[in-house]
Amino acid sequence: MTELADRYRDLQRSTPHLRARDAALRLGTTEAALVACGATGAATPLRPDWAGLIGALPRAGDVMALTRNDHAVHERHGTYTDVSSGPGHIMVLGPDIDLRLFPQRWAHAYALGGDRPSIQIFDRDGVAVHKVFATSTTDRDGWQGIVADFATADAPPPPETAAAPEAPAAEQEVDGAALRQSWLGLRDTHDFFPMLRQHQATRRQAFRLAGDDLALQLDPGAGSAALRLAAAREVPVMVFVGNRGAIQIHTGTVSTLRDVPGWFNILDPRFNLHLREAGVAAAWRVVKPTEDGVVTSIELLDAAGEVIALLFGARKPGKPELESWRSLVADIAECHAVSPGIVA
Repeated sequence: MTELADRYRDLQRSTPHLRARDAALRLGTTEAALVACGATGAATPLRPDWAGLIGALPRAGDVMALTRNDHAVHERHGTYTDVSSGPGHIMVLGPDIDLRLFPQRWAHAYALGGDRPSIQIFDRDGVAVHKVFATSTTDRDGWQGIVADFATADAPPPPETAAAPEAPAAEQEVDGAALRQSWLGLRDTHDFFPMLRQHQATRRQAFRLAGDDLALQLDPGAGSAALRLAAAREVPVMVFVGNRGAIQIHTGTVSTLRDVPGWFNILDPRFNLHLREAGVAAAWRVVKPTEDGVVTSIELLDAAGEVIALLFGARKPGKPELESWRSLVADIAECHAVSPGIVA
């Protein structure tokens, strides 16, 4: 581990702004191992009492929550409120911090100090699933109390070698007509994933089979185009970004957009999104029936068919979809639909 810290410092000298996740990839190790060995700063292991740890975060007051995958980073400022847990999940339903957490995949957690204290949670492969950062408005006494309460000397070491990438989900033969019938019978957007499991279909496979009225393929730039149009029209949106251990949601308008080479960015005071556009292999306009009427989304997938980000119009259960969002998506679909026969 000392050798790993030295290798990390050498890499930092040659590439000073490299993120820990990308540094771990270059070094053939895991981000959790870099954190555990102290390469990124002094780290205190925390007890894997996941419901207790997330449930304690309201004591810290205003913080920044970060959830990411390989191609999108979602950062939201706010307070952890309305925290609840049940078998296999933890939910945070505050007006600013809005999370769906799946701790059965979590394995390691550390508190880092320094100028930008953080609590970082990793899965069993050493991949970061969720991070919480203290800010200038965080209750530092509350933060330190959380760290003290959950610190442990008995944490197992994280893996030092990165796991092999998981193979894309195999696509079984699916009865397209039966899947479409089930899709048309949906009553809630949350029933979509159980429907996929029922038919043993991947998300991308279901999109290909459902028909253009339910899933229309768009070019990969449709997601950032939709967010640009939402900013211009002041249409409030919901932006979902997640991984296999956490999903983070922003609800509201977006306004400050910035492009840097390879990345589309939203840089609002309380919400940041960083989207690696080259990672988007396909975008789809998706329509799901619900008891409140149809719900329309733009869904961004990577080359393996995994979700990068989901975009919806802002809405609450029991309320119909915003007509302004539906109109926006129709305009995006008109400009960005992929020609027939070109399906990713």
